[in-house]
Amino acid sequence: MVKTRLKEISIENLYVSRDGKQILKGIDLKIKPGKIIALMGPNGSGKSTLSQVLMGDTAYEVSKGKVTWQGKNLLKLEPGERAKLGLFLSFQYPHELPGVNMYEFLSVAYQAIYGDKKHQSDFEADLGQAMKSLNLSDKFLDRSVNDGFSGGEKKKSEILQMKLLQPKIAILDETDSGLDIDALKLIAKNVKARLSSTTGFLVITHYQRLLKYLKPDEVHIILDGKIVRSGKYDLVAKLEKHGYGWIK
Repeated sequence: MVKTRLKEISIENLYVSRDGKQILKGIDLKIKPGKIIALMGPNGSGKSTLSQVLMGDTAYEVSKGKVTWQGKNLLKLEPGERAKLGLFLSFQYPHELPGVNMYEFLSVAYQAIYGDKKHQSDFEADLGQAMKSLNLSDKFLDRSVNDGFSGGEKKKSEILQMKLLQPKIAILDETDSGLDIDALKLIAKNVKARLSSTTGFLVITHYQRLLKYLKPDEVHIILDGKIVRSGKYDLVAKLEKHGYGWIK
């Protein structure tokens, strides 16, 4: 009997700690293709921890639970293997890489994901389209990765990588922080353009501002390492009005 591959990322009863401190305390969540799933919560609630664990950060220890995707135990895979399966993380605080040229960085990442499936001409075409969609000039590619970038430029850099690599599931960790209203609308437009029956998003944020444009299908609230409330988009408006104290 052939087993059906899981199209969604299934997180079950996940417990995670770091340096002896328990951070996630029994998370259950599904990240689905074709859906925008929002995860909201205050600082220190465990949002970014979840994103780092899903991408394979070894600083965190999984003491219980499982994460499955495409018939595989995601927690047993190296970060590069997860990326090749189609998982992508847009960092809350993108790393600066002085001396590493943006163009070369993107080219190497593209080749690592696609291998012989795509060629340099494909990269050039995909890069040109992605740059245009984000209103980025060619000079952007001559700079070192995130070195001296503004907050908005760093977030555009992350979305540029996402558009090039075309992941099946993209995790956006506070992509809205540091963005002015025009950049916010532009990034939301690019995220929505990537949404399809085979592509889904986990959007991690504090605020309503990005979600107002994305209109998530599901909203989950995390407090003290636990998902304490789930609902539809109207939950975002209630949270914006009453704050997290309302749920507590």
